[in-house]
Amino acid sequence: MSDRFDCKNCNESLYGRKYIQVEDNPHCIPCYDRLHANTCQQCKEIIGHNAKELFYENRHYHEHCFRCFRCDRSLADEPFTIQGDALVCSDCFCNEFSSKCVACDKTVMPGSKMLEYGDATWHEDCFVCHGCEKPIGAEAFIPDKSNYYCVPCYEGRVAPQCSLCKKALTKGGVTYKDKVWHKECFCCSGCKASLAGQSFTSQGESPYCVKCFSSLYAKKCAGCNTAITGFGDGKYVSFEERQWHQPCFKCSRCSVSLVGSGFFPDRDQILCSDCNSED
Repeated sequence: MSDRFDCKNCNESLYGRKYIQVEDNPHCIPCYDRLHANTCQQCKEIIGHNAKELFYENRHYHEHCFRCFRCDRSLADEPFTIQGDALVCSDCFCNEFSSKCVACDKTVMPGSKMLEYGDATWHEDCFVCHGCEKPIGAEAFIPDKSNYYCVPCYEGRVAPQCSLCKKALTKGGVTYKDKVWHKECFCCSGCKASLAGQSFTSQGESPYCVKCFSSLYAKKCAGCNTAITGFGDGKYVSFEERQWHQPCFKCSRCSVSLVGSGFFPDRDQILCSDCNSED
């Protein structure tokens, strides 16, 4: 008498029948499909032993169910991605989620090299200098309105030139009388100290710090004998060939302020009306 060869689950004889081994135990086809076959992620039906099965990230599919959620094309031999629980082909994903290159207006494919600046996206080869038209890649660049320049082109073609050293200004400088300077180039014409962020004035086209302008060009106050620079309060009184700071314009005898009042010159002195009446 021959040995029995039965299904591990239902004990029916497997002689002359198809069977599938599971951990060294034979199973008839109905028992195998019921107990061990995977469930299709898409249709939720059993993937039978004789069906072609596709597997992706712990999910199982019938071959005919492995399709793009949007356009329904088969993904068996196509690149795809997952959106939530749905399969999406590369074309549909790019049309809906990928950026478009602002230069060529074509989709920037996922995984391809690209550059982003502001709200715009470029293919790496499409991001070129407006001057030399060479790809900028990962090199430094400078935006100018709606154009982008590599540093050499910007400095040579676009950047304003410093009025002193004649080199390009690529970042903050000083503007005065429609001319521009590097901060370190904008200096007093007298002592050569930097004027960036400091009070200054000019004589002709030349800028001066307060100290140099005062010693070289400013008029002297007839009252205190110091320079009248026009800085600070800046107000002064002029009479004939003499000038006074406003606080210094006072009666030579009683020191009352003469600003806005009548006064009387008396040789080198100026007198209020009361002091003048005493003479």
